[in-house]
Amino acid sequence: MERPKKPAAIPVSPVQPTPQVSISDDNSRVTATLPTGQRVEVLLYGATVISWKSANGRENLFLSDKAILDGSKPVRGGVPLVFPVFGPPKADHPTGKLPQHGFARNSRWEYLGKSSSESSTLPNSKGDASVKLDFGLSHSMIDSSKWDYSFNLTYSVTLSQDNLETSLVVRNTGSSNYDFQVLFHTYLAIDDITQTTISGLEEVAFIDKTQGAKQTEPANKAISITSETDRVYTLASEKPLAVAEQGKPRYEITRDMLSDVVVWNPWVDKAKSMADFGPEDGYKKMVCVEAGSVSAWNTLEAGDTWEGGQRIKTV
Repeated sequence: MERPKKPAAIPVSPVQPTPQVSISDDNSRVTATLPTGQRVEVLLYGATVISWKSANGRENLFLSDKAILDGSKPVRGGVPLVFPVFGPPKADHPTGKLPQHGFARNSRWEYLGKSSSESSTLPNSKGDASVKLDFGLSHSMIDSSKWDYSFNLTYSVTLSQDNLETSLVVRNTGSSNYDFQVLFHTYLAIDDITQTTISGLEEVAFIDKTQGAKQTEPANKAISITSETDRVYTLASEKPLAVAEQGKPRYEITRDMLSDVVVWNPWVDKAKSMADFGPEDGYKKMVCVEAGSVSAWNTLEAGDTWEGGQRIKTV
């Protein structure tokens, strides 16, 4: 017998897909994948981002095919993290005992966990819009005989549908002030260096390290790479940088608290001279556009915190 008034069905909200995060069997890397297909892979050695793929599978970072990934030396490619010194340190500076570019890129970091942000709950939503991976490094995890300051670093890598964000929080947990420099040594993947331009630095003076660190006036034009290039653009405004190929936008880079930009390409001879760079003509497929704060020292007082980062958008 049918009831004249049936209770209405309780609507059930569809379960939205969520980002998937996995740790490799050897506990050496963390991989995150969005429901829409974007993917990022981070090596715990150096907390180095070694791959960032768009939903269509296109790789956005250059990784040398000779890169050493076993933790015996810094990774050639991806996004190595430079801290607390850029370049070879001066012997008379507190960083003088550290290796080139400091210890962050050749220390094993701790994976602290993930968090995700939800996208729209409207119909046809494709699930969570982003996932953030956090990594930590502290004073007790390094050889303090080479840099004896108390610190805590939290490095966050955030993957969203069109962006990759990398940000660093530096906390001085000791009683002494210290100086530091920081840089995201980003190797961008491109199709042809001869067809690539970088804009947004036209009016910025730079240090040309291929010419003995010569102070050079602004070029007043977009950057084209035609030979070995190693430039530090100093005190650049934080307006976005654009990387284009054949006149079409490929990447847009925005920065926060990072007033310097390094542009680097080894070209033919330098590429051949680096044992971990490959293939030999790989310089045609990459350009480093590195957001940092390296032209001067940042002083962090006891108990204080510094934070900076970059966002790279595929266009």
